[in-house]
Amino acid sequence: QVQLVESGGVSVQAGGFLRLSCAASIITVNPPCMGWFRQAPVKEREGVAIIGRYGDSYYADSVKGRFTISRGDAKITLYLQMNSLKVEDSAMYYCVADWTGSCGNARLEGGDFEYWGRGTQVTVSS
Repeated sequence: QVQLVESGGVSVQAGGFLRLSCAASIITVNPPCMGWFRQAPVKEREGVAIIGRYGDSYYADSVKGRFTISRGDAKITLYLQMNSLKVEDSAMYYCVADWTGSCGNARLEGGDFEYWGRGTQVTVSS
């Protein structure tokens, strides 16, 4: 069973930055699509950013220009560089991956991923 483990979530002040990491265990084949979703209390789950095997990336309008998604080189790892953080970025952030299909805006909006991590909490205070 593939496991995705997130790390890097902490409390930070507005305007600050964070880097989230995600590592996949067991499997060694890079998935066609990986990404980050988030969910805040009483809010719907939201796709933040996803990235294809060859670096094609897709972002939610709310994070464009502030967040950057990237893959690691050696292992199946994923990163999310979060700059200029806002209070509204506070949420549980989940790493996702799927070994079928491809990335695209529809997948970012639909959240159709087979594997989800347990999440890492990001709290941004004013």
